[in-house]
Amino acid sequence: MFVIDRFEGDWAVIELDRLTFNIPKVLLPEGAREGDVIEIKVSVNKKATAKRRKTAQKMMNELFEG
Repeated sequence: MFVIDRFEGDWAVIELDRLTFNIPKVLLPEGAREGDVIEIKVSVNKKATAKRRKTAQKMMNELFEG
């Protein structure tokens, strides 16, 4: 369970069990307050990842072949 522990400037300190980490406050929903339980979902955008890899490969090919 992710809980907003406190705010420090532009950062929110999030607690998960006994671990804490910071995220920018702008990523939280409007009105989120200390003590609120939040949901955090992380996923891989496969289409964007493939595009970035293709661009990086093209740049490496141009660098090493040029």
